[in-house]
Amino acid sequence: MEWLTKNKLPIGPWIEDVFDWLTDNAAWVFDGISDFLKSFIDGILWILQAPHPLVAVAIVAGIGYAVHRTLTFTLFVAVSLLLIVNQGYWEDTTETLALVLASAAVCMVVGVPTGVLAAHNPRFYAFLRPVLDMMQTIPTFVYLIPAMVFFGLGMVPGLIATVIFALPAPIRLTQLGVSSTPTALLEAGQAFGATKSQVLWKIELPFALPQIMAGLTQTIMLSLSMVVIAGMVGAPGLGTEIVRALNTVNIAKGFEVGLCIVLVAIVLDRFFHVSEGAKR
Repeated sequence: MEWLTKNKLPIGPWIEDVFDWLTDNAAWVFDGISDFLKSFIDGILWILQAPHPLVAVAIVAGIGYAVHRTLTFTLFVAVSLLLIVNQGYWEDTTETLALVLASAAVCMVVGVPTGVLAAHNPRFYAFLRPVLDMMQTIPTFVYLIPAMVFFGLGMVPGLIATVIFALPAPIRLTQLGVSSTPTALLEAGQAFGATKSQVLWKIELPFALPQIMAGLTQTIMLSLSMVVIAGMVGAPGLGTEIVRALNTVNIAKGFEVGLCIVLVAIVLDRFFHVSEGAKR
């Protein structure tokens, strides 16, 4: 065994050399990505923080009624958000929401087309599957190292780490939905002279929509589970407050912030769960 351990492959140094080369030669690429993502997050944050908190609560509750058409859900949304305002975490909640919505948008924009391509190309999916397995099984703290090296501290590295962690969900579920389209439907579309793009947009994607919406819901839940990790790299929001509570062993603050995250998760899950049901 000693000869094996003494002659180990220098995998770590190889990876470090790659990162050093990228830092020296591609810094302008990462700066551009960072500026774009920061502007994107700032835009979402402005939309969330521009109205008065009570006005924002009323707007979200109104959207909840329009989607769900029940007073029970509307009342739950209003009470949940008012409780967050009452506890003094509204600004932190909007910062967390901006990060979650931005990561969900990036994941869906990348994940849905990739899932469609994987469904149509089994060889590509066979290559992609171990990559997705690796993305989901590598400890999330490992993502923070390259994120901080390339993007520094703040919202952007938190967003990058969250996207890497959550991206496999929409890819897998989109691939499952599209590949599960009944052969009879595909043959009927082809018999009526539909092109490949028409089959995709009018048959495969509508059939796969429940799975795609499930992928969106999973992406949001996984993104919320990353808020504490994002807080460790300087991303403002509820994750930062949890880190502070952990450092000071503040049970009261930890429970308050945890409750806010749970309420946000339930509200978001019900919103998109309803949308999924409505599409059916």
